[in-house]
Amino acid sequence: MAELDYKVLVGLEIHVQLCTRTKMFCGCALGFGEEPNSRVCPVCLGMPGSLPVMNGQAVEFATLAGLALNCRIANFTKWDRKSYYYPDLPKNYQISQYDLPLAVNGYIEISTRDGGLKKIRIIRAHLEEDAGKNVHTAGNFSQVDLNRAGTPLLEIVTEPDMEAAAEVRELAEELQRIVRYLGVSEADMQKGHMRFEPNVNLVITKGDGQYKTPIVEVKNLNSFRALENSIDYEIGRQLDLFLETGEVMEMGNKSTRGWDDVKEMTVLQREKEEAHDYRYFPDPDLVPVQVSEERLNEIKSRLCELPMKKRIRYVKEYGLSDYDAGVLTSERAIADFFESAVKSGGEPKRVCNLLTQVGLKLANARGCSIAELGPKPTDVAGLAKMTQAGDISATAANTILEEMVKTGKKPRTLAEQLSLIQKSDAGELEKIVDEVLKDNPQAVGDFKAGGKKSGKARGFLLGQVMQKTKGRANPKVAAEILDRKLSNDAT
Repeated sequence: MAELDYKVLVGLEIHVQLCTRTKMFCGCALGFGEEPNSRVCPVCLGMPGSLPVMNGQAVEFATLAGLALNCRIANFTKWDRKSYYYPDLPKNYQISQYDLPLAVNGYIEISTRDGGLKKIRIIRAHLEEDAGKNVHTAGNFSQVDLNRAGTPLLEIVTEPDMEAAAEVRELAEELQRIVRYLGVSEADMQKGHMRFEPNVNLVITKGDGQYKTPIVEVKNLNSFRALENSIDYEIGRQLDLFLETGEVMEMGNKSTRGWDDVKEMTVLQREKEEAHDYRYFPDPDLVPVQVSEERLNEIKSRLCELPMKKRIRYVKEYGLSDYDAGVLTSERAIADFFESAVKSGGEPKRVCNLLTQVGLKLANARGCSIAELGPKPTDVAGLAKMTQAGDISATAANTILEEMVKTGKKPRTLAEQLSLIQKSDAGELEKIVDEVLKDNPQAVGDFKAGGKKSGKARGFLLGQVMQKTKGRANPKVAAEILDRKLSNDAT
């Protein structure tokens, strides 16, 4: 068999639900889990004679997201009708943007396994309305819930710049963080706020020839796990199919497949339509969108420091590990709390440890953000300062933070009430060290003898000091006194 090599090409289409109060072209309120067909009106039901009115906030949110994705924002764009029939689309067309999208030619950077950055090009980002939902839980027939019909969506389309499923997942996770930071979407995939559709094919090198497999679009994935697993499966399936049939792009149209989460495989749905199949034409009921330079600058002023830049800064400025910086910047509320505590005088690494080891655990258990736990950033900064000064141990600081959440009391008050203030008085500790040395002549002798026993003996003696003070001795001060006395005795 001739030598065979292949390269994976993946582009991604992402649908992001914007967190406006109302739908894209009518005044129906958005909600999740409401009674079926309770959030509908003549406009989103497609009743004859009803006219759409554009949601201005959706356009602003989409523009803000486009700017964050380094896109060029069009100063003139329009609405188009994308014609197709499904039971959950009562108008028989979807209002979208075809040839004049809101944002074009951007990019997003993702982290690579070697610690570098990779730029993924973005072709376009455009606004459209969502369809409803087909429900298949009523026995032998299906039902339609149109509460989602008309929900504002931002569709983001990338170039096929990703070469592995792990890269696609990294991009999807980074995009989720970005839209949450901006406040344009809750991006809760369990509620359908983000859906992914990867386009996958292979470039296969066999002997002197190069062949491309037909592109497959995997539809409506709503978890990072499904996104990654479906791509890995599709890579193997396409490779096996090429080896078996020799099918290449020129022989087959683009197709769509669904993901079976139980069987962990993709399933053929249909041949993919081309643009002309949708019979796009400008929507006659909606005026074009024009964004002035003044308006664009106002929206641009709302941009915040995005998670990738923040992570890199935390590593450089605060000396945090990549992992810790990633945890702290995973949500904007956590990052804001951390930075407020640092600005209040808390040493960054100690504040980081308090938040990542205790704060996040408590917040997750309560189903809230760190900012909603109770303690203020200034309180956490004060706790970090006490640890830095040696007033309390790091273990005690964790205990105190837990009690701060339970009681709302200040850190020093709790440290005193719980008897967690460390003894740092050299005179008092010196007496305790003398007692320990007097009571443990065998350990002192083992230390003087040197060798392997010396280190164990020192550890035992320091442990005895901590035990006598019920763990309240400042270990650094106690160790210094112990080492000085052992050295003097040794000479």
